[in-house]
Amino acid sequence: MKDYMSIYEEWLKNPYFDEATKEELRAIKDDEKEIKERFYMDLEFGTAGLRGVIGAGINRMNIYVVRRATQGLANYIIKQGGQDKGVAIAYDSRRMSPEFAEEAALTLAANGIKAYKFESLRPTPELSFAVRELGCIAGINVTASHNPPEYNGYKVYWEDGAQFTPPHDKGVTEEVLAITDLSTVKTMDREAAIAAGKYEIIGAAIDDKYIAQVKAQVVNQAAIDRMQKDITIIYSPLHGTGNIPARRVMRELGFENVYVVPEQELPDGEFPTVSYPNPEAEEAFTLGLKLAKEKDADLVLATDPDADRLGVYVKDTKSGDYIPLTGNMSGSLLCDYVLSQKQANGQIPADGQVVKSIVSTNLVDAIAKYYGVELVEVLTGFKYIGQQILKNETTGTGTYLFGMEESYGCLIGTYARDKDAISATAALCEAAAYYKEKGMTLWDA
Repeated sequence: MKDYMSIYEEWLKNPYFDEATKEELRAIKDDEKEIKERFYMDLEFGTAGLRGVIGAGINRMNIYVVRRATQGLANYIIKQGGQDKGVAIAYDSRRMSPEFAEEAALTLAANGIKAYKFESLRPTPELSFAVRELGCIAGINVTASHNPPEYNGYKVYWEDGAQFTPPHDKGVTEEVLAITDLSTVKTMDREAAIAAGKYEIIGAAIDDKYIAQVKAQVVNQAAIDRMQKDITIIYSPLHGTGNIPARRVMRELGFENVYVVPEQELPDGEFPTVSYPNPEAEEAFTLGLKLAKEKDADLVLATDPDADRLGVYVKDTKSGDYIPLTGNMSGSLLCDYVLSQKQANGQIPADGQVVKSIVSTNLVDAIAKYYGVELVEVLTGFKYIGQQILKNETTGTGTYLFGMEESYGCLIGTYARDKDAISATAALCEAAAYYKEKGMTLWDA
């Protein structure tokens, strides 16, 4: 165990740490339990990166811990010979997310690695897309997904666009752990980084390409064109990153009756309308369901703050109730819908695959069998679904058609390598239009 008191003293003395940090630490000088909690260990850098409570100390999320993680990543990238490829950086609506993204960019730049940083908050799947689109060696996503507001996190992606898997996760972790003195970490100022050509702001051009890929996954635009006026959709971004891209894709596909939950529309890291912003939780839908009843909506959608997972309630016309779909239900529904439409168009290849995590429903196995495609089971974690897509590409065998896990995440197409709630939003609206034309709700389906 680390001698937490001496590390605490070091943070107070060392000129490397800023005055605001020292103020925060001086305020706890008489609270030994709090000092211990913040300094007895390093915030764990694990297989998904970092996640923790925001605050000063080595066991907290702050700019110094983020710099250290980024220095470790930079050291690993240089050892891999990937320093000429650059790193894409995205962030969500949480407290300190823009600051942490900026610090990561400046540490990369100081190590001679170009940072491509999004101008403002973006969904996780768009970061996954950007890594491959820009030919980067890695990606960094500053998000704590659906954790409570006092948390933030730092996820690392590798060049295939998926969250890093062996051996890279272990390699980066070792480099991070090797940095014992936080004040040795490199950084530089932004103007110098820009002048050196190591810092570039990205935005609209990547947005356009990403949205085009999401729209390209639509399998029955004609059903949307015929039925979109008859479908009413309620949508909530839960104060996160989904608002602009989800609305844009629904609008561009032709859906006219889309109502956004006003109280949850704008980004807000305090998540004031929920105890924690998780689309699996009933309370996340309280406001959306109220609006749905006013508008007599067909479906109610909510994306989590980093917009990789989608929760959904659908109307049952027989009872008039709105029924929540579990991740297994919405995933199975979309898998069957996508494959049915591809089959109708003669687009199911001989080596077609559906990929799911081992903890997801066996209904997907039956759907795959029905459409004559291979079912591939992978370990829990969407990065393993991404790994299967990479394996298909490198071996030249297997065509990925759909992937899902039970925790409300799925991916149609291979433009991204992480679950995509923006695409799932478009697909559920499309499926609702298709089934409505047949006199069915999504619940009936």
